[in-house]
Amino acid sequence: MTMTKAELYNKISTDFNMSKKEVGSFFDYFAEMAINETKKNGEFAIPGIGKLLKVKRAARMGRNPATGEEIKIAAKTVAKFRVAKPVKDALLGK
Repeated sequence: MTMTKAELYNKISTDFNMSKKEVGSFFDYFAEMAINETKKNGEFAIPGIGKLLKVKRAARMGRNPATGEEIKIAAKTVAKFRVAKPVKDALLGK
């Protein structure tokens, strides 16, 4: 079972002797900063965890799964998250 937002806030507020409101304000600020930096610079690194990236995807040909008909998929910009190698190694046991 995954940790809920309330459980996360409670754990951090207990471990760091902060109010839940302060923890919530920190996460709101952190998210806003990550979004603004990614918009401006194309990436935002979270040390020890990974990078939030803005990536341009080229136009390509695809296939409609219902009919099998080929369709053109337009170019677009997408958000990606690249996990840091130490995190991958820790999670995957390498």
